[in-house]
Amino acid sequence: MMPLSFAEIGEAQIIKKIGGSPEVKKHLEDLGFHVGGEISVINTMAGNLIVNVKECRVAVSRELANKIMI
Repeated sequence: MMPLSFAEIGEAQIIKKIGGSPEVKKHLEDLGFHVGGEISVINTMAGNLIVNVKECRVAVSRELANKIMI
């Protein structure tokens, strides 16, 4: 298990765990990040990640990406 920030660009991954405070978990769930869901990194820009989750592109900071374990 590793943080999303270490994922290879273009590889499909499965979310295994979401860490952080209850507020952070709720925010990520609202964006579509759920345990068991599929996710892939599209690109990285200035340390932030653009990811494809539930057929949508979402930008997340490296800090948030480190709380998403794949």
